[in-house]
Amino acid sequence: MRIFIQHITTLIYDSPISEAHTEVRQRPLDTGGQRCLSFHLEVRPERANVLSFVDHFNNTVHYFDWLQPHDRVVITANSEVLTPATFTDTCTDLSPLERFDYLAPTAYAPRDEMICAFAAPHIAGSPYETAMALMQAIYRNIQYERGATHVKTTADEVIQLRRGVCQDFAHLFIATCRCQGIPARYVSGYLYDPKFFGTEVATHAWADVFIAGHGWISLDPTHNCMQDERYVRVAVGRDYADTPPTRGVFKGNARETLEVRVSIRSA
Repeated sequence: MRIFIQHITTLIYDSPISEAHTEVRQRPLDTGGQRCLSFHLEVRPERANVLSFVDHFNNTVHYFDWLQPHDRVVITANSEVLTPATFTDTCTDLSPLERFDYLAPTAYAPRDEMICAFAAPHIAGSPYETAMALMQAIYRNIQYERGATHVKTTADEVIQLRRGVCQDFAHLFIATCRCQGIPARYVSGYLYDPKFFGTEVATHAWADVFIAGHGWISLDPTHNCMQDERYVRVAVGRDYADTPPTRGVFKGNARETLEVRVSIRSA
């Protein structure tokens, strides 16, 4: 499927700040059969010098500094992406560092007694079957509810609340898989579903699990399904902290307000 995405981020300050340093992870990945056909990032104020690098997880990171007083930054990312019918992976094994990264507990996906207790009844005959059972268990037992959590909510808090949004579903799934010795990583991106969302959407989150003999398999516990052509992958990491669409710091006595608008359509 050919998908077009416009992601507009507006950072508003209630009084002028003297400088800002910002990272942006919004360029879709070229991986798993997905191809980013075009990507353009526009930053206002226009004189900001935008540079880029590839991080430890092979995500493209754009960054810029603005060292003049200002009270607003507008970041507009336009992407054209070709998505595959199914996510395909050619990785046959993980390096020792990758295995450590994707099995170790993190701030968002801790190794918690409640999480491991939730996972225990769903151990199946193979790691693949266990991962599928865990995805289904989370889908059945956690209620999707906007506003019930916030961007810093952790998987152990989700277990107690029994509700959350896609980020929370992904973190809980990752944490339960790691409890069972299954390497898992966080995926951020977009889900194109005009029947449900229309054309104005938000970013989406799901997860990959590594299965020996299969490689990475991409699963969405929020919707209890595997990644298909509706999904656009943008960044991967140990948890959300490795993949935020925007991140930065500023200098000044001001409050920052973040506004995000994402539009998506298919050809």
